[in-house]
Parts: sequence; structure tokens; C-alpha cells
Amino acid sequence: MMTMIFHLCVALGIFFVTAGTAHSAAMTALGETGCCRRDTDVERWHKNADRLYAQFRPREAVGELQKILEVDSRNFEALIKMARTYVDIGDMISEVVADWKQRKAEDYAIAEGYARRAIKVDPGSTWSHFWLAAALGNVAMVSPVSRQLELAGEIRAHIEKAIALDRKNGLAYHAYGVWHRKVAEIGGASRVLASVIYSRSVPTGSLEKSVEYLKRAVELNPGVIVSRLELARSYVAREEWEPARELLRSIPDLPIQFSDDNKHKRQAAQLLTEISGR
Repeated sequence: MMTMIFHLCVALGIFFVTAGTAHSAAMTALGETGCCRRDTDVERWHKNADRLYAQFRPREAVGELQKILEVDSRNFEALIKMARTYVDIGDMISEVVADWKQRKAEDYAIAEGYARRAIKVDPGSTWSHFWLAAALGNVAMVSPVSRQLELAGEIRAHIEKAIALDRKNGLAYHAYGVWHRKVAEIGGASRVLASVIYSRSVPTGSLEKSVEYLKRAVELNPGVIVSRLELARSYVAREEWEPARELLRSIPDLPIQFSDDNKHKRQAAQLLTEISGR
């Protein structure tokens, strides 16, 4: 009897060990399948978001990116694309709408939030710093002067960091060129007045640096319309009419790449008309 019980216990032990091993293997396979399925879904959502963004349908692209962040809140690529997309959404709001500044500011603030999350995930990426600078720059454009002065230093710091991390980031050079011109355009009297009223020093910019950085931006991204337009504006600010006209004449033949390219083409044509006699 004892021998039978012993053999029965051994048999049951083998059964449970075998069953446990089979269960573990099944659960592992299930986990791997779930992981693979999730990776496939994330890849599909990224592709959908890229397609919708390229079709100038940013709000629909946001929907696809949100799906990714629901399953992976630290997905760096999705966070960066969210920041970029909300900047575009803000840019597309028409300035003829009564509350356009507030609406733009809200979308740019959302872009800022995603860019800050991206920096926490990867502080060593040129794009996390660039898109934070871009979001803050847009926030500044629709904000009171006091807020603009408050943001100027942080914008500059993130642009410089983006360039330091990638010397071929043409969009960062573009942003720095525009920053220098905007700051340089603050006259001496206005600079002193601002420092008195807002108790904050006004940063210094240079039209020479503006041209330098925007030229580099155009060299790196020759097909980006807005970089050519901003470089032309900096030449105009320096009263260098011929290089400005040359740039503006090159813009009509460039293909549309971004949602606001048509607007930039119209602005280039208008500026060319304004300086035609110079």
C-alpha cells in the first residue's frame, strides 16, 4: 500500500510540474503575442499619424498619437509628434477669429507640455529641445510683452541646446535666426523702457547673426519655404535688397510641404512687391 501511495505521489508530482511548466510556457507565449501585437499596433498608429499629418489633418493625427500614449506614455516619438502637431494646430487658427490669440496660446501650451515630457524621456535629443523652443516661441508671439521677456532666455537656451546636440538641425538654426532678428528689432529706448517697466533685462540680438543662422538653415533645408522667407526678412532689416529679392523670387516654384506654406508664399509675394523699388 505504501509503495502504491509513493508511486501515486510521484505521478501526481510529475503531473503538476508538467502542468505548471506548460502553463508557464503558455503564459509566456501569450505575453509575447500581446507584446508583439502592441508593437504592431504602435507602428500602425505612427504610420497613420504621419500620413494624416502629411495630409494637413493634424487633429486626426492627434487621435492616432493618443492611442500610442495610452499604451506607452513615455513613447518619445509620439511625444515629439504631439508637440509638433499642436504647434501646427495653433498655426492653422485664422487670425480673423475674435479669440484667435487665446486659442493659439492654448494649443501652443499643449505643445509645450508634450515637449517637456519628451525632454524628461530623452534630454539628449535635439528634437525635444527644438520643439520646446518652438512651442515657447509661439506662446511668446501671442503673449504680453512681460511674458515674452520672461520666455526669451529659456527659448534661447533650448535652441542652443538643440544646435549643440545636432549641428545639422536646420530648423533649430531657423529658430535662432528668427530669435536674433526679433530681439535685435527692440530699439534702445524700448529696451530701457522695458527693463524699467518689467524689471527684467532685455536680451540682445544681432541682425548679422540672424542672417548667419538663417543662411545655415536654408543650406541644410533648401526646400523649406519659411526659412527662405525669414532670411529675406532679415536681409530687408539690414537693407540688403538684392539678396532679399533673389530669395523671394525663388519661393513660388518650391513645393508645398507644410500646412502654412501657402500663407508663406503669399507673404513672400507681398514682401517682394514692397521692396521692388529698393
